[in-house]
Amino acid sequence: MATATQPKARTPKPPQVKDQPLFIGGKWLDSVSGKTFDTINPATGEVICQVAEGDKADVDLAVKAARKAFEEGPWPKMSAAERGRLLHKLADLIESHREELAALESLDNGKPYRDAYNADLALTIKCYRYYAGWADKNHGKTIPVEGEYFCYTRHEPVGVVGQIIPWNFPLLMQAWKWGPALATGNTVVLKPAEQTPLTALRVAALAQDAGFPDGVINVIPGYGPTAGAAISGHMDIDKVAFTGEGSTGQIIMEAAARSNLKRVSLELGGKSPNVVFADCDLDAAVEGAYFGLFFNQGQCCCAGSRLFVEEKIHDEFVQRVLQKAKSQKVGDPFDPETTQGPQVSQEQFDRIMGYIESGKKEGAQLLTGGNRVGSKGYFIEPTVFAGVRDEMKIAREEIFGPVMNILKFKDIDEVIQRGNRTFYGLAAAVWTRDIRKAHRIANGLRAGTVWINCYDVFDAAAPFGGFKMSGIGRELGEYALQLYTEVKTVYVNLN
Repeated sequence: MATATQPKARTPKPPQVKDQPLFIGGKWLDSVSGKTFDTINPATGEVICQVAEGDKADVDLAVKAARKAFEEGPWPKMSAAERGRLLHKLADLIESHREELAALESLDNGKPYRDAYNADLALTIKCYRYYAGWADKNHGKTIPVEGEYFCYTRHEPVGVVGQIIPWNFPLLMQAWKWGPALATGNTVVLKPAEQTPLTALRVAALAQDAGFPDGVINVIPGYGPTAGAAISGHMDIDKVAFTGEGSTGQIIMEAAARSNLKRVSLELGGKSPNVVFADCDLDAAVEGAYFGLFFNQGQCCCAGSRLFVEEKIHDEFVQRVLQKAKSQKVGDPFDPETTQGPQVSQEQFDRIMGYIESGKKEGAQLLTGGNRVGSKGYFIEPTVFAGVRDEMKIAREEIFGPVMNILKFKDIDEVIQRGNRTFYGLAAAVWTRDIRKAHRIANGLRAGTVWINCYDVFDAAAPFGGFKMSGIGRELGEYALQLYTEVKTVYVNLN
């Protein structure tokens, strides 16, 4: 995801943020209950500001606003080209506020500023521009049928869409959801993660500046059991899109079924195999394996969290990875020298430390790391385990943190079998100079994305999603348009 370039602008100081309201029907409102919650700076553990806490009553208001905008406002009368123009304008505004948004993302999420600026903002802007281009290209088909009939299809918006996004890439996940939904003519009720609501609200303000009609977008910060549950079970929401943890995805899918059988798309977790063969470019493999696990503090659903290394090069590979892990600078996200920031929250910090303890108890070899860094904030040392076995908890469950697990393997048949020994199927990678071996791995591993001699390469045009319990549907690319459209068939009697 990240690029090698440095920020074009100076690294700013952490921004000062005022208390934040909800955004409903083009208005900035307090919650109906009057409740607020703290959003926390994970680098210090201190409160950034108070955010209005939305729940069912606020979701109901947002859905009414979105329904009115979808059926009665200027949105359904607007041409597809005009929707595309608005998305282009939003992308331009995000680009012009790039430093501000990167700083806000770093403050609320904890990721290094340079990563937010170079990776998150770059991909966010490209995503909006990509879907702006799709707005007037969402074509149906003419179909030759028997008899004297003219038959064609229309691709129509699903309607009011509920979207629930995670805290690891707040700006980017907002773009992945808003881009295809708005391009195809839907209206949106978005719940950002309670840990990171600030950039979602700021982009909503920019969308208002761009000229999106009132009610087309609505942002309701709040908690999963209240605001999230109200969205997934709402009788007047036509579709729900969720990115996050698997058990929450199951709850959402059940709520969708019990309510109005709303459409559901899910992008869930992973335990992705990253396979390194002895015939690889070792320097590139070490760099790619480190980046594939530790980028974004290890908080990536597609992280290469099961690192399979062929036994012929295992020891040398481990030593090189250790050197790299020990050379990292963990600390202030606004320090340009920082390579790893804090975990997003106390809860996530505790969860990761629990997995580290589990790895030690089950007999994995802790080669480096495993400790807290500093006395405030949620910082964890880059941690590397070797001697990991498939049945260990750290090899089976998603850790979502800076914990690398290295497993040894002998041959290609073995590693394909072991790589597929999981209920996840989000991503995978292989490092080898043998093109036949590379394609055999790519074909054999049941994963939605396979990288060959690279990791974490993303483009708005290329679909992303998972097999098995890693999700339902594909985001990005033309495929994502299918998540937000209904296909209507029309027959015309010509006789």
